[in-house]
Amino acid sequence: MLKDKTVVLGVTGSIAAYKIANLASMLVKQHCDVHVIMTRNATNFITPITFETLTGNKCLVETFDRNFQFHVAHVSLAKKADVMLIAPASANIIGKLANGIADDMLSTTAMACKCKIIVSPAMNTNMYTNRVVQHNIDRLKDFGFEIIEPDSGFLACRDEGAGKMPSEEVLFNHIIREIACEKDMSGLKVLVTAGPTQESLDPVRYITNHSSGKMGYEIARAAMLRGAEVILVSGQTHLPEVPFVKTIKIKSAEDMFIAVTSNSDDADIIIKAAAVADYKPASVSDDKIKKSDSDDMFIPLDRTKDIIKHLGENRKPGQFICGFSMETRDMIENSRKKLEKKNIDMIVANNLKDSGAGFGVDTNVVTIITREEMIEFDLMSKEKVAFNILNEIMARR
Repeated sequence: MLKDKTVVLGVTGSIAAYKIANLASMLVKQHCDVHVIMTRNATNFITPITFETLTGNKCLVETFDRNFQFHVAHVSLAKKADVMLIAPASANIIGKLANGIADDMLSTTAMACKCKIIVSPAMNTNMYTNRVVQHNIDRLKDFGFEIIEPDSGFLACRDEGAGKMPSEEVLFNHIIREIACEKDMSGLKVLVTAGPTQESLDPVRYITNHSSGKMGYEIARAAMLRGAEVILVSGQTHLPEVPFVKTIKIKSAEDMFIAVTSNSDDADIIIKAAAVADYKPASVSDDKIKKSDSDDMFIPLDRTKDIIKHLGENRKPGQFICGFSMETRDMIENSRKKLEKKNIDMIVANNLKDSGAGFGVDTNVVTIITREEMIEFDLMSKEKVAFNILNEIMARR
């Protein structure tokens, strides 16, 4: 995902510096070119050779290091960088950057950068809440720096409060959001549904389906990485939340209907990837309830609201609506009928009998159908499927 991308990591003197070794490794595994710049104080917590081993690049500390491949190191790295992350960022480096001070390798490189600079403050809670530090953080925001808010908790100094650097995964997510994709969906609002719904039969039992939500979550993530503002309406899943995406958790199809229709007016693109349980209990009298020989109840059921059809019938000007069709036979014919009946722009169809497709797996085999054409894709990861779906949507808007 990060091939041909260059990330510069700035590390300052904090016990949290050890986390950046794992972050560097995570970036390298994504084929990213990683360069690390350390302050002198940072070398007291972790050695430069650690980063050199992980990244394959010389770790810079001294501004006038003569044993280096670039003639003017801070300018050369600044030109190469697609993004710069300073983490952990001490009160000292924050104060320098906020006031234009460039007196070491890290601050001079940051001053020469034209790419996005992300800053993750990490320090004692009393230092972090100090009015001077907060003033400097506000200045950085005004200058266009991105600030990652620190976590609260038990700090290395034994104090409790804000100032803890977030996990490596959080830092990694901020980096990939910035550089992983071209922002061709910037300014668009995307509404995605994912996961199963549950329809209660009685206080104990419910009906649902096998949807894991993986496909919808990958679509939401891909749209976020491409710059869209994303709302994800999700049934009950075991998936971690998608970073930088507003997630609305629901249970029933009625819950999903309300959440979707409440957020659909402003959406430019609506993608319904959820597998809704198609039935709900009817209101029936006791004499209409049938019992089997084993005394298990069989309750007559009514169909739930057709969410995608409602969206198609009540679409706003300029909206693009994409649905999903999961079939066990006559996939193309049945999917085309749904496309017409529900008045939508595109349908993503897959045959649940195809190996590697359907629920609960990380791959899919899909066919994208519009009124004009049909595009078949081979087996691929759901991540790649998500990007291909968005590619086709963007080509038709």
